[in-house]
Amino acid sequence: QVQLVESGGGLVQAGGSLRLSCAASGTIFSINSMGWYRQAPGMQRELVASISRGDNTNYADSVKGRFTISRDRRRNTVYLQMDSLKPEDTAVYYCQVNFRLLGSHWGQGTQVTVSS
Repeated sequence: QVQLVESGGGLVQAGGSLRLSCAASGTIFSINSMGWYRQAPGMQRELVASISRGDNTNYADSVKGRFTISRDRRRNTVYLQMDSLKPEDTAVYYCQVNFRLLGSHWGQGTQVTVSS
């Protein structure tokens, strides 16, 4: 059994910062990639950032230069540092973890609201 617990969402003014965390717990043998997605009302879920097993990172064009994804292997945790936030970043943010033996799992989602 694997559990993903997200934290760090909230309300922030435009230009502000937030840091999201997603911790994996349970019977974890190995983690491949980890990532963050977001879904705004009426929109499809989209990839925000991902980090591979070899720490290669990938970002959506809309967040490049503003968001930074990182991971702590010892804590099985992935982070998303979000700076210079814009109102269009408002969405529910989900972490996704691709486990080597357990497949893909999603976090419960955390709301990020950026006011103008």
